[in-house]
Amino acid sequence: MPQDLFGIHGKALELRSQRMGLIASNIANAATPGYKAKDIDFTAALGSAQDGTDTETAAQRATLYRVPVMPALDGNTVELQNEQLAFSENAVGYSTTLEFIRSRVDTVKRALRGD
Repeated sequence: MPQDLFGIHGKALELRSQRMGLIASNIANAATPGYKAKDIDFTAALGSAQDGTDTETAAQRATLYRVPVMPALDGNTVELQNEQLAFSENAVGYSTTLEFIRSRVDTVKRALRGD
């Protein structure tokens, strides 16, 4: 089963992808009055996914509203600098996880070829 081959990394990649979309949505709505910024508690979502919950449900359950440091007068809670930082950190985690999976696939391919 592919999930066994990749272990926790397959689930982590899915969750990081979902988180990336949520953060991108926050950034896209930075000027939308009343928009409430959200984020996924990655650690909680991954723990839930490890316990057998599908990643979509785990991400939904671990989605929280951000508490702004300085809320805007129009009710928007997106703080662009924080979103950009979260996006960058998540992108690094995504790339690292993807590289691990690629390495694992390469190892399996070499083993199948007998290298």
